[in-house]
Amino acid sequence: MAKQTFTTGQVLTAAQVNSLQSNDFNQTVSAKTASYTLVAADKGTRIEFNTSGSVTCTVNSGLFDAGDTLIIQNRGAGTVTVTAGTATVNTSATLALAQYDAGTLYFISDSAAIFFNTDAGGGSPLTTKGDIYTYSTADARLAVGSNGDTLVADSAATTGLRWNINQSAGKNAIINGDFRINQRAFTSTTTNGTYGFDRWLVGALDGTTTYSAETFTLGTAPVAGYEGVNFARIASTGQTSTTAISQLQQRIEDVRSFANQTITVSFWAKAASGTPKVTIEMRQVFGSGGSPSSSASATPAQVTLNTSWTRYSATIAVPSISGKTLGTTAGTSYLALNLWTSAGTDFNSRTNSLGIQTATIDFWGVQVEAGSVATAFQTATGTLQGELAACQRYYQKSYLQSTAPGTATTDGVIWNWVGTAGTGTLGTSVKLPVTMRIAPTLTIYDGSGNSAKCFRGAANKSVGTQTGSDGTITVFTTDATSSLEWYFHFVASAEL
Repeated sequence: MAKQTFTTGQVLTAAQVNSLQSNDFNQTVSAKTASYTLVAADKGTRIEFNTSGSVTCTVNSGLFDAGDTLIIQNRGAGTVTVTAGTATVNTSATLALAQYDAGTLYFISDSAAIFFNTDAGGGSPLTTKGDIYTYSTADARLAVGSNGDTLVADSAATTGLRWNINQSAGKNAIINGDFRINQRAFTSTTTNGTYGFDRWLVGALDGTTTYSAETFTLGTAPVAGYEGVNFARIASTGQTSTTAISQLQQRIEDVRSFANQTITVSFWAKAASGTPKVTIEMRQVFGSGGSPSSSASATPAQVTLNTSWTRYSATIAVPSISGKTLGTTAGTSYLALNLWTSAGTDFNSRTNSLGIQTATIDFWGVQVEAGSVATAFQTATGTLQGELAACQRYYQKSYLQSTAPGTATTDGVIWNWVGTAGTGTLGTSVKLPVTMRIAPTLTIYDGSGNSAKCFRGAANKSVGTQTGSDGTITVFTTDATSSLEWYFHFVASAEL
């Protein structure tokens, strides 16, 4: 029942009293399904809008007195905007009511009103799932951060808060995920099982698969603020066999890694042309020696690329190793990340039927971490020196970092002098800068690029015996040349 005017001595009927009492508790509701202009009879009532599109509720002067009120509410999906017609309408919040929002219109004169917004959002500036309601000089929105970001206080920020990239070292099980370390100084290879960038090897069977080292032009790396240097490229052509393989692989030490856990694999990639696919496979290898369990793969994931650097991610459930048997040769088990770019039908179950593709695909910023969220990319150790040391657990050399093993150079050689020239056996031990995974396989070079040779008075002299432990290598020469000096380069490999 709308607001009534009574005269002195008037006797109210029971129906009038009941109506007034009902209005005190429930108010008369006037339903609207389109834009509406308030009339005098609306005082003391509730105006309810229910529309799917945006509408207005217009307020004019000369219809209401000071002290009059009415409620405007929005039940529909469309926004209702309280609009000043000939009257003035002020508010400290918002005149726009979203679905299920409401407010009270209170008149301070016949031509001015205040809208007290009592809606569910309270005039909220929030617009997106995960936004945070904060304050600067007025209510403000802090947009949702990226997956894995941490909220930190920052007095320099407008609201005093900001999102911070999670730079937790150790979360990424992939070593050299940004392809920065290249101790082999490799440029390209087409040979199956060959390592290029540290810790990364290529799978290449049938046709031609070229694994190459590429360099970013300054300012073109995928992530702003993280100026990547190198990226890996896998180019596949001419494959027809059911056994065809083109893949980029890294072996994570110990098959126990992530066993029976959910992990997230993420990386940036782009195709030279078209929309080829990449299959992401995590494969458990139980080592060698004795009768180890057969290798097992998690259910693979597959992504479709475009020609721009884009980050892709997949959540994978790594199988349990309960009941499995390790090989008897210690330290030979691993969990492999295989990024397949082409595969024959023999590998359909492992690649989600990827099939043979002729494609050139670039990779950068590879990360494998526990959990179901791809957090901000971080190398395994968080520092360049730390990443080099992590790589040297598997491969190290005496050559300068930028020099390919086998190059004719004396820079970095292990140089030895004796007090008196002689023809007997000479030997020396070298303490490796980083303890290796296992006793490494050694390759010795003289300063002229000859393998299995050393310099003793001249190049190309035989190395009689070479031994290695995980932290020290020892090299001997039994060459009979009389000399005050002898030297050699070494390459030590303990790859999986």
